[in-house]
Amino acid sequence: MFGNGKKKSNGGALPARLHHTAYVTKDMEATRKFYEDVIGLPLMATWCESDELFGAVRTYMHTFFGLADGSALAFFQFEKPEDQAQFGPAMPFSPFHHIALYVDKKAQQEIEARIKAAGYTEPGHFVLEHGYCRSVYVTDPNGMIVEFCCDADHAMKDADKWKKDAHASLKRWLAGDHTSNNNYRREAAH
Repeated sequence: MFGNGKKKSNGGALPARLHHTAYVTKDMEATRKFYEDVIGLPLMATWCESDELFGAVRTYMHTFFGLADGSALAFFQFEKPEDQAQFGPAMPFSPFHHIALYVDKKAQQEIEARIKAAGYTEPGHFVLEHGYCRSVYVTDPNGMIVEFCCDADHAMKDADKWKKDAHASLKRWLAGDHTSNNNYRREAAH
């Protein structure tokens, strides 16, 4: 949605892409089934490790589920329940706390069909039409919400304008003017 990562910002190069995100899971096999069998992300690596970390020896497993661009969603599971509790607090159910993955229309349809076939329903699975994109949300076995976001072609033609207006819109909002500037959602409603 926002570019390929090759552009520079404030005189410096931007990171090329996401390498991985990292979360803690209490049930690695349930996590694997969800990401590999339902969503379709291949298990790319599993590291079994024991390290001196934060004042104690921690034994853990670290898995990586691959995305098409080479990045990954990663998960840790600890051997000791006390490490699990310290580093893996429960995720709150909130649609405002999630990871969003870009998909094209075909991939979104296929993933949504697999989610439904696996028995996910509201509130664990829902769809939002944002106007500038369509988003399919599902809650993974860890309580994390994952969004599969497909940009709307008619809106993407304005991406340069969004960037040009971003600071002014931010300043306007912070000054107290909370008027919506998402005309795409209003257009979709009519």
